[in-house]
Amino acid sequence: MTTTTLAVLIPLLPFLGAIAGLLLGRTVPGLVRPLAVLPTLAALVIAVLVAARHGGGADIDSATELTPTGSVPIELALHIDGFAALVAVLVGVVASCVQIYSTGYLRDDPRYPSYAALVSLFTSAMLLVVYSGDLMVLLVGWEIMGICSYFLVGHYWETPEARAASLKAFLVTKLGDVPFLIGLFALAVDAGSFRITTVVATAAGGGLDHPTLIALLLVAGVAGKSAQFPLHTWLPDAMAGPTPVSALIHAATMVAAGVYFVARLLPVFAASSAALVALAVMAAVTMAGSAIAALAQDDIKRVLAYSTIGQLGYLTGALAVGDRGAAVFHLLSHGAFKALLFLGAGVIIHAAGTNSLAAMSRMKGLRDRVPDAFWTMTVALLALAAIPPFSGFFSKEAVLGAAEHAATGHSETAPTAAGWIVLVAGLLTALLTAAYATRLWLLAFNGKGPEAPDHGSQPITMTAVLWVLAVPSLAFGLTVGVLPDWFDGHSLTPTLTTSVLGTGLALVGGLVTYGAWRHTTVLAARHPMGAVAADTGADGGLVEAEAIASHAPAYGDVAAAHDPADPGRLLLGPLHRHAAVGFHLDAVYAALFVRPVQAAARLVRFLDREVVDTYVRGAGTAPRWLGAAVRRAQTGNVQTYLSALLAGTVVLAVAAVLVATAGA
Repeated sequence: MTTTTLAVLIPLLPFLGAIAGLLLGRTVPGLVRPLAVLPTLAALVIAVLVAARHGGGADIDSATELTPTGSVPIELALHIDGFAALVAVLVGVVASCVQIYSTGYLRDDPRYPSYAALVSLFTSAMLLVVYSGDLMVLLVGWEIMGICSYFLVGHYWETPEARAASLKAFLVTKLGDVPFLIGLFALAVDAGSFRITTVVATAAGGGLDHPTLIALLLVAGVAGKSAQFPLHTWLPDAMAGPTPVSALIHAATMVAAGVYFVARLLPVFAASSAALVALAVMAAVTMAGSAIAALAQDDIKRVLAYSTIGQLGYLTGALAVGDRGAAVFHLLSHGAFKALLFLGAGVIIHAAGTNSLAAMSRMKGLRDRVPDAFWTMTVALLALAAIPPFSGFFSKEAVLGAAEHAATGHSETAPTAAGWIVLVAGLLTALLTAAYATRLWLLAFNGKGPEAPDHGSQPITMTAVLWVLAVPSLAFGLTVGVLPDWFDGHSLTPTLTTSVLGTGLALVGGLVTYGAWRHTTVLAARHPMGAVAADTGADGGLVEAEAIASHAPAYGDVAAAHDPADPGRLLLGPLHRHAAVGFHLDAVYAALFVRPVQAAARLVRFLDREVVDTYVRGAGTAPRWLGAAVRRAQTGNVQTYLSALLAGTVVLAVAAVLVATAGA
């Protein structure tokens, strides 16, 4: 079987599994789990085989025209290069782990059949994006992922948080998709084709007429899909969905699609220095802002959500300095350890017997109760904090090394300004990332909160998956010498300067956070009821608790925001209450967009009901009144009719006499 045929099967198998699951899930329950797991596992095996056949060699292209359009053709095109081959393997690994994990996590969920089918469809859509060689076919997978995320985030639709989160995710990503679609059409018009290889060749040759406009339009869609500032606000709220869905979205689908798209079309963005600087600024704000927000969250999944936003900022930053090899390297590394972190959080949540809530201020004794989650999440957090020799160190240093390369003027495409922006923001974020990773580890596994009820041991399908993902989280960095052959040939080896700076700042962040935790723990022991006020002022804690309770339902009650042993409160000081609610961006968007739209809707409703409907009702009321008056005259009495006739005759006669007299 040819490599092209095998590649076609990879997105097709999960798609067929999804269709079969939707059709047979209710009628034949015994087939639900096999239909969820086996097609995805088969797709993974084939993806590994395709990657092995590719071997970092020549690109594989195949295309057939879908239908005549009369202008720009749309083709069923396949394009496999080193990036696509390895990202497809990542998608297959994470999706397979999520499906296996979900058989235990959602074993008693009555909606598991539809959930499993949607996860398979989600996986198929991402694989279509990865392998697609035509922008319109890529757009199909792009939009299918959007609708799948809507249904999966809203899986627990009985809760208002899940309903609101699914709607918010759909609307915010669609807000970015509108300019994205316009940019795709503008790009196809300039390049004369939707074929990705043709578009890239045209852009590399300077053949685009409007490179800056096209790039900025595409960036809007990427910002929405990959949760980059300012369209990132949907991702923390999306934690209302099942935890395995969070792992899938954050590690291998949806948010990864945006940065992967930029990597595929990097020459289009590199054709405009302004677009690269815009990418760099977006990445810098996203990295630093999300890291600060993560340091103030209490729910473990919201910490990880803001962490994902920041790590994707690293990917965007690498692309802004023109190194897609470093970006995809970090995408692969991040996919492994972030999937592990979310699935580990799911073990904690499962042990607590809840759907999605995992407030760290309430955790106690988890280190001994869930040892698999403790050890594997420790590995993942060290990778997240970029501590050598874990995988995150090598991939993050590849990004920082690329930024340093551009900042010192050695890049052929990236502006020096973009390099400095990404480098400074990346180093600051390295400090903050280690801080919130340390805080998460301390609060989750060394917490002083009340003892939560023990809901028994975890299914083997959940714990085994954690150890599988721990392997690449620990050892994937060892491929740093091999990956350049699969990418653009640029070295991914860490440079001395950024390695020392990045690791040094990470160690400082971790040690300072540990010191703050020790300080707040001692303070809480001495003043269990007044520690919060002592650190934040007399009313600071109350104000913050009210803000968190009103803006972040995942926190639970107000007491969850008052953890006296939280080092984040001490480190952030007055900034903590603003960071805890995402710097009030939701409130800003509500004031700028939501409320004006609602006011306009109310005005339109008033005009429709009180003005337009008034005329419509009047047009019906006047004939009705006239008909009622005429109906009263129709009594059926002949004498009445004769009397009226006689009276009318007399009136006419008198009128005639008066007219005649006046004429004389």
